[in-house]
Parts: sequence; C-alpha cells; structure tokens
Amino acid sequence: MPDLLSKKRELNQSGRYQHITPESAGWKYVGFEAYSLSEGDTHTFDAGSDTELCLVFLAGKADATLAGQPLGVIGERLDPFERTKPYSLYVTAGDSATITAVTGMDLAVCSAPGRGTYPSRLIGPDDVGAEARGHGNNQRYVHNILPDDKEADSLLVVEVYTDEGCTSSYPSHKHDRDAPPEETQLEETYYHRLNPPQGFCIQRVYTDDGDLDECMAAYDKDVVMVPKGYHPVATMAGYDSYYLNVMAGPVRKWLFTWEEDHAWINSPVYEEKHSR
Repeated sequence: MPDLLSKKRELNQSGRYQHITPESAGWKYVGFEAYSLSEGDTHTFDAGSDTELCLVFLAGKADATLAGQPLGVIGERLDPFERTKPYSLYVTAGDSATITAVTGMDLAVCSAPGRGTYPSRLIGPDDVGAEARGHGNNQRYVHNILPDDKEADSLLVVEVYTDEGCTSSYPSHKHDRDAPPEETQLEETYYHRLNPPQGFCIQRVYTDDGDLDECMAAYDKDVVMVPKGYHPVATMAGYDSYYLNVMAGPVRKWLFTWEEDHAWINSPVYEEKHSR
C-alpha cells in the first residue's frame, strides 16, 4: 500500500506543492492538488471528459472565468483560520476554469470521476452550510462546501475547524464498505493546516482486523490519505487545526459506521458530563 502521508513539497513552476492522483494513491476515485499562487499568476484547470473538479479558495482572491463565463473577482478570506465560509468553483466534466490571482492565494483542486450531469457553478459563502458538532473536548466546526445533498457526480467536499487540545473525526468512524444504506465506500484525503503553522496534529488510520494501523504527525499543508478504516484526528496544545476533506466512491452518499468501542462518546452521558 502507498505511504498514507503526503508531505508538503517544494513549489514547482506552477506553484503546486501537493499532487495526489488515484494512481499515486493506489485507489480509484479521489485526486487532490494544492497550490500557492502569487499575485498575477494565471492558471486554467480543465476537468476533462470524465472528471469533475471543485476548486476551493482556501485563502486569497482571484479574477475567475468558469465555463467561458467571467465571474469577476471572487474570494474573501485571506487566511483559512478566519473561519469565514470559502468561495469554490464546481467544474463539470468537459468544462474548465481560469483564475488569475489578485492577491497571494492558497488553492485546493479536488477531483473525481464526472459525467457532466450537472452544470458548472460558483459555490459562494451563502451556498455553504455550517454546523457545530460534538461536545467537550470533541467539538469541531464544519463548512459543508459540496455535501451529498448538493449537485455533483462524485465529489464530496467539506472543511473542518478543531480547537487546540480537541479531537476530530471522532468517535472513530469508517466508510469503506459499499453497503448502503448502512455504509458507503468512500476514499478520502485530509489536507491539514495548523495555526500557528509550525504546529502538527496526529492522525491514525486503522482497521478492525489490524491489517492497516498507521499513526502520523501531519504538519501544515501535509495530506493524509484514507483508503479504508477509521481515521480520527487529535490536535496538540497551542495549535488549532483546519482540514479540507475530499471524498468520492461508487455511491455519492456519506454513510458511515462508528467504531463500537468508542461510540459512547456520542451518548447523553458524555454530553451531560461536558455541558456543566
């Protein structure tokens, strides 16, 4: 199995520092790239005939054209830790998007199989749902950029904020069986950011049978790949966590099962303990 931790690389000529393909990850569906762009940089992203893209403006602003239609300057937050909702572009199969950075930018390019079923569109802050999850030391805050009730062929995209000293993607859960309505098979990437940026978080990826059991220190702009199994995240004192999740699989539905030993963290007993 390929290494599950993709360290941040030196920028190439296009400003790219993460490049994960289904082939490099050893799976079938999810691709992920991350770019650091300077003011004035221009890039065109072509979805191709059998792929769809979601371009997430992690930080910064750009003059954008989507499927030949100018959108003007979009983007708002200059740092993901502002915790404001992002701008994104959904690019359907056969279409392309061109962006010219008008500030420094961090850009994520999420990809998965596409059939061109739905038109390309701008996903603005008003289109992004927000929710708080968990209690006590298991609290996190979520922006649903491209959830399973919004139009796309394959992609699911969400960003999550977790404060220092808290856990996230927890209690441990998995989505590695193609068995709806109980569970769906979804590959997943975690693009990590830390504040302050010299920090790190811990992520474990493991299965019930112990065939896979890896624990990794993820630093700022690293990516953890989850081909199967449970995948909780733990933050460290002094460092807040942000991560962008990309998921895709044979069925576009987020259905998961909890690890039995830790499911009690969802119970009223835990909630009552931490609501006092």
